[in-house]
Amino acid sequence: METRVYKMIFADIYPLYINKAEKKGRLKKEVDEIIYWLTGYDEKTLTKQLDDKVDFETFFSNAPRINPNTTKITGVICGYRVEEIEDKLMQKIRYLDKLIDELAKGKAMEKILRS
Repeated sequence: METRVYKMIFADIYPLYINKAEKKGRLKKEVDEIIYWLTGYDEKTLTKQLDDKVDFETFFSNAPRINPNTTKITGVICGYRVEEIEDKLMQKIRYLDKLIDELAKGKAMEKILRS
């Protein structure tokens, strides 16, 4: 799989996630809630990652705690079944893509956050 995505700056992609959600009537705070749930970051630590302009690889390696319920995230994103992606970093990136997609498609937060 493409590994150049690992070196993409998370702060450059973050506004795209927000834009995608807002175009569908969802909110920035919902995007943030998804990121907090997935990574264990909070407002302060997420802001630091954005300010430090870390790449995706660093963003996920610095994550305080990847949510154990990520195993409940299934389905296809970018032509790949997320649950079958072997590269763990790529899988985390695709998990985030999948959750943002679900938000944009109008899914309820409880379902997105696998509660």
